[in-house]
Amino acid sequence: MTRPSKYTFAALFTKEDDGGYSVRFPQLDGCYTQGDTFEEARLMAADAMSLHLYGMEQDGESIPTPKLDVKAPSGTMVVPVTAWMTPFREEMENRAVKKTLTIPAWLNEAAEKRGGVNYSQILQSALKDYLGVYHP
Repeated sequence: MTRPSKYTFAALFTKEDDGGYSVRFPQLDGCYTQGDTFEEARLMAADAMSLHLYGMEQDGESIPTPKLDVKAPSGTMVVPVTAWMTPFREEMENRAVKKTLTIPAWLNEAAEKRGGVNYSQILQSALKDYLGVYHP
């Protein structure tokens, strides 16, 4: 199934009493963010929407067809926000995940004596071989 490389949804920006902006997406339940300035709120909105859509994709949820003609309540601006999903997906799929592991003391001592051992790289290599996965 081909996933879109980008989505553009309407976001509702509301200027708050403290001068910042709150942002919500009417078509994406639970997708909210904010920023101290309009520009910060716009950047945060793109990040929040990307993460929200990525989660929906991972959960197999259907993503609504984006609409930009959303009615804005008084005091609210409708702003189109775009999520570029291809680079976001790559970043999420290649992010580092911390794992705690245990090895025998003798093996640790041998590695320390040798020096320059990159445990993370060795574990990744071994897991790829073990699983038959050859992902860069």
